[in-house]
Amino acid sequence: MRHPYRIREIAAQAGLSQATVDRVLHGRGGVRESTVRQVRQAIAALDRKHAEDPVPSRLFPIDLVVHDRSRVEAALRAESGGLRPAVIRPRFHSAGDPLAALARVARSRSQGVILQAAETPDVVEAVGRLGIPVVTLGADLPASKRVAHVGLDEHEAGATAAYLIEQWLADRAGTVLVVIADEVARGGTAAGQSDLVAASVGVGASLRARLAGFRAELRVRAPHRRVLVAAPGMVRRELAACPSVRAVYDPGSGGAAAVVEAFAELRRNYDVYVASELDDVSAELLRAGKLSAVLHHDLRADVRLACLAVLQGLGALPGPPRSAPASVQVITPLNIPAA
Repeated sequence: MRHPYRIREIAAQAGLSQATVDRVLHGRGGVRESTVRQVRQAIAALDRKHAEDPVPSRLFPIDLVVHDRSRVEAALRAESGGLRPAVIRPRFHSAGDPLAALARVARSRSQGVILQAAETPDVVEAVGRLGIPVVTLGADLPASKRVAHVGLDEHEAGATAAYLIEQWLADRAGTVLVVIADEVARGGTAAGQSDLVAASVGVGASLRARLAGFRAELRVRAPHRRVLVAAPGMVRRELAACPSVRAVYDPGSGGAAAVVEAFAELRRNYDVYVASELDDVSAELLRAGKLSAVLHHDLRADVRLACLAVLQGLGALPGPPRSAPASVQVITPLNIPAA
């Protein structure tokens, strides 16, 4: 018997115990046919109630502890209309210090949290103390009391980039240039050794997970492949010093156009360029044949699903909150989505 409601909602509507409703819903024996009819009628009544009387228009103060406020805020603004009549009143906190952010949330009158944070015992404990619905976005906290997880597996995204690059390069020799927008980008070394590890220090959790996934997959597929790490402004210098660069991976530097320009100015070619995050610039570079593929996922959909899960956790929407992991989309010149 499929339904979107909690057992206690159905029990209250039917005037039965939760145990009896549970037996009916799961088809266990020892229940009278009249009781089964009561449960069916209760579900039908709840359907009518929600159709006639949707979520009351009210504000839900929800805290968002995130790394990239501008992108998440833009996604929430774009999706807010689809959440009506519920209205989300967002309060943003930097995920740089999640414990401090969660401590502020605990002192507020927050009704829910959307959280980006690495899994540590302290963070898991802090989530458990809140007593309100917490939905993890991106990185998950499976050991915590979060009610759902939504978002891209960043480690998977990095591994996918390594797979695509090796598919394009096949058995050909060549160095991979990894472009990151960070001051620690320096020098070059064998895949999986100190350079990519050093580049991961001090960056956001999402980028760190992408680099870890890329490093791990490349180590398996091409353990001797050399990797060079550079910020967009350092690309010309690194290309001049390393004539063997044949591939580029950009996990989200925002400098793809500058990298393409650097190759052109030095009259250098590359066999494959895999970038991240589809936007107007990367879409145009794809159409022009300057990028091989862009790894993309729908952040707006993630934010919408996270908000819905919080509302379900509050009982403001029917049904229990459910996790919604997202898979990375490989965008090529042939399947660029319409704007």
